[in-house]
Amino acid sequence: MKPTGGICVIGVQWGDEGKGKIVDWLAERSDVVVRYQGGGNAGHTVVVRGQKFVLHLIPSGILHPGRLNVIGNGVVLDPEQLLAEVDELRGKGVAVGRNLAVSNRAHLVMPYHKLLDRLGEEGQGEAKIGTTNRGIGPCYADKAARIGIRVGDLYHPSYFRERLARALAEKNRILRALYGHPPLRAEAIAERYLAWARRMRPFVADTVELLNAQAARGKRILFEGAQGTLLDLDFGTYPFVTSSNADACGVSAGTGLPPKRIGCVLGVVKAYTTRVGSGPFPTELTGPEGDRLRERGGEYGATTGRPRRCGWFDAVAVRHAVLVNGIDAFAVTKLDVLDDLAEIPVCTAYRVRGRRLTTFPADIRTLAEAKPVLTSHPGWRTSIRGARRYRDLPVAARRYLESLTRQLGVRLEMVSVGKDREETIVVDACR
Repeated sequence: MKPTGGICVIGVQWGDEGKGKIVDWLAERSDVVVRYQGGGNAGHTVVVRGQKFVLHLIPSGILHPGRLNVIGNGVVLDPEQLLAEVDELRGKGVAVGRNLAVSNRAHLVMPYHKLLDRLGEEGQGEAKIGTTNRGIGPCYADKAARIGIRVGDLYHPSYFRERLARALAEKNRILRALYGHPPLRAEAIAERYLAWARRMRPFVADTVELLNAQAARGKRILFEGAQGTLLDLDFGTYPFVTSSNADACGVSAGTGLPPKRIGCVLGVVKAYTTRVGSGPFPTELTGPEGDRLRERGGEYGATTGRPRRCGWFDAVAVRHAVLVNGIDAFAVTKLDVLDDLAEIPVCTAYRVRGRRLTTFPADIRTLAEAKPVLTSHPGWRTSIRGARRYRDLPVAARRYLESLTRQLGVRLEMVSVGKDREETIVVDACR
């Protein structure tokens, strides 16, 4: 595939599909890598020659010299977390300097966002969303309510202090009235953030101007999504979702680049399904089978360490993601996790109160009642980690992939057969 614009990499399940590895592979063939939504609640894991990197805010392209990495205006930014990530990368020998740009329009995650996130979740009991307590939702809420504070505000200290005092007056009233929590002190917060601002200063830029200039020069731009489509604020399993548009719809709003700059949308799917947090999950396996998938796949959150819920591949849910993202092709990750299975079921439809559904319901109550209609495929019962070409895969593995292709109506581009960068099969590269 040879698109006229950039490539957008989208997770098409509930996140944790292995986008980091796919972005890492494509970054070598790109000039600019852009993160356009989400915050430090996401974790992209990349393994390079046995060394593991877990990235939360910085795009995966940072691991490739000569690439410009951009944190766009649609991201909500915790300066402490960003600087810790910079220090960790430098400690591992990765250069971080002029190759990183942070949008001056990105909103700041503040201490009261994280505190309200945690206290709000604790008060929900069984109805809790299952957030990471990183303050992402409250920060996006303040952005929409027009009381947020942006990165650029830090470089006008008196204005920053004014914005902070106004916001904190409201938050302290909420903390005291709802939770009996003592008030937070504006001055202590201001001093910390202004100190972090001095360290961040070399990275901060008008990324809207920067990205449009790069696009005008014909640079190859790679858009890196966080979370997954089923966690999208509008098209996911609301209210058990994240607080931003985690699909291709969020690219323009989160970068300032027009939609015509997106030339290819590559969907990333895991060969089975996982999700973290609360919410309906029709193909979930709650017994020993789910435990085996979790252990073989190392299914623990890169950000929180929480165990992921595991289940069979859900073609109904993924077809929904294909529809709303306009996906051109897809990459399958963690196929090797299925190596020892004799039979591999795939959900092709739902059964709800005697009705058969082949489309993904918007009604969360209907989805909670959905039972998967499963079609079983024979496993290959051998390791595929040494495969480097599609024809090297066992016949049963190829048939499984081809069945997914038919279910989704989208062609296969890449297959990941292991954790490392080199354990990747290119079927028809999206470039």
